[in-house]
Amino acid sequence: MTSDVGPATSAGRGGEGPLLRVDVGDDGVAHLVLSRPDKRNALNGALVEALLEAMASTAADPRVRVVLLSGAGRDFCSGADLAELERIADLGAEASLADATRMGDLFRAMRRHPRPVVAAVHGRALAGGAGLAAACDLVVAEEGAQFGFPEVHLGFVPAMVMTMLRRKVTEGQAFDLAVRGDRIPAAEAHRMGLVQALLPTEGFEAAARAWAAELARRPATAVELTKRLLYGLDGVAFEEGIARGAEVNTLARLTEACRAGVRAFLARARPGDSASESSSPPA
Repeated sequence: MTSDVGPATSAGRGGEGPLLRVDVGDDGVAHLVLSRPDKRNALNGALVEALLEAMASTAADPRVRVVLLSGAGRDFCSGADLAELERIADLGAEASLADATRMGDLFRAMRRHPRPVVAAVHGRALAGGAGLAAACDLVVAEEGAQFGFPEVHLGFVPAMVMTMLRRKVTEGQAFDLAVRGDRIPAAEAHRMGLVQALLPTEGFEAAARAWAAELARRPATAVELTKRLLYGLDGVAFEEGIARGAEVNTLARLTEACRAGVRAFLARARPGDSASESSSPPA
């Protein structure tokens, strides 16, 4: 099922048309496509609202196992819409704070989403666009993609994305990316940990969809519990982390997906297998 998402009228400002395309496939993947190709998918307020709406709707849709985020046209996302940012700055500090806070709401919604959110990056992901990718749980990129946080060259700060960047790479790498503002190739982003998989440029869209669909075949309850536990450990003491792990371990054991998986594994074990051979699933 494909739908178009934008402001209340599903159309962008100034007659742009739908800002976000949403397709939920039979493979369990909800594909969100940023649709401002003439603006290199720059993030304006309306597009942020469309993304928030899509995060809420896909989180509530039982068909969705993975959310895949990509961009139409030549680039994934060029960052904030600078023309809109300038207009908002003219309105004063309160307007700028409200605008930045709404972007923060989107990043929180992505992190709290019960399903994995995967960025499929082609072309360039710059400034807030690189931050949008970093806010996703996982990133796949075409081999020719570029990432960068060039805000410093405009006298600006990648403040809204620093929380995610600081968690994805080392402190030194985050500082270097932010204060030098250089673009880095996808291979370097992969080495740093910003990207989890590199895919060929030719056929990238189909390959990214297949990558997400393969992830969607994992048991949904196990994936949801894993994401909730992983992010819930932020700032938690070691002892509390172990206690939370025990709670999630117990919850996972009681899910039908886990019980069915264990029964299926045990049924495949041959009589005479050693205890060590039948104590865990194959790698």
